[in-house]
Amino acid sequence: MGTAFDLGVVSDNEIEANELLEFGVNEIKRIEAVFTEFKATSLTSKINQNAGIKETLVSPEFFSLLQRCLHISKLSQGYFDISVGNLKQLYQFKNAAFSLPKRNIIDEVLNNVGFDKIDLNDESSSVLLKKKGMRISFAAIGKGYAADVVKKKWQERGVQSAYINASGDLTAFGKNTDGKPWKIGISNPDNREEILFYIPLENAAVATSGDYEQHFLYQGERYSHNINPKTGLPIKGIKSVSVFSPAAEFSDALSTAVYAMGREKGLQFINALPQTHAIIIDEKNQVFFSENLKYEPL
Repeated sequence: MGTAFDLGVVSDNEIEANELLEFGVNEIKRIEAVFTEFKATSLTSKINQNAGIKETLVSPEFFSLLQRCLHISKLSQGYFDISVGNLKQLYQFKNAAFSLPKRNIIDEVLNNVGFDKIDLNDESSSVLLKKKGMRISFAAIGKGYAADVVKKKWQERGVQSAYINASGDLTAFGKNTDGKPWKIGISNPDNREEILFYIPLENAAVATSGDYEQHFLYQGERYSHNINPKTGLPIKGIKSVSVFSPAAEFSDALSTAVYAMGREKGLQFINALPQTHAIIIDEKNQVFFSENLKYEPL
């Protein structure tokens, strides 16, 4: 999934805990094999290969996640979109002499982007990307989905307290070994080692989108390597968005959406959702909180 997972289970039985951890690791590997876009044998790759040609039969698990992706796309007015991958290929971020592609080229690629161009056939559990050249990717929701699956299956096996950490995207339930709620530190976007404040997590998940390690300067402005699916341009104006909700896949997807929306629209969007909160750090390092978010100052 292009990230490192760290799993923890609170238990007084070491053998049982290790078995649960191994089960969690294997489940994440299974999910990656199904949803990755980087293996020709995955369902995602088969859908992309069949874009504009024919429908692809998928498993109930795959179909269900696709349905939720499209629901989140509609909810976020298209700021979350799993078909945005082709836009990223327009940009050569690693080149020292960066230049924006011409507008007509961006618009041409945008014609092959859009969640409304993804057809789901409920009767046959099949998927069709309407236009040749379209691609889907679960990069902005896959980590969260994997964490939710592991959490659910652990709880079915009687686990009371545990966490799944995907490179800072944390899903936690129960209490830590001290009997206190798990908590996550929100880092300074310019210094990952510096924690600005802590947020307690009780049966919740947090995901962060930002330009911590992936940004560049162009004509005096700071841009992210992430792309706005509406404009086809790299995102600017925000360094970091962290979204808190009961489900990891929801937090994962919404952190991407809010990042593209921008501060004002993003906070309005989050404030309208139940049990969902956000922290936004803008390009001037100003920190903005959604309503009713509780945190622990240092």
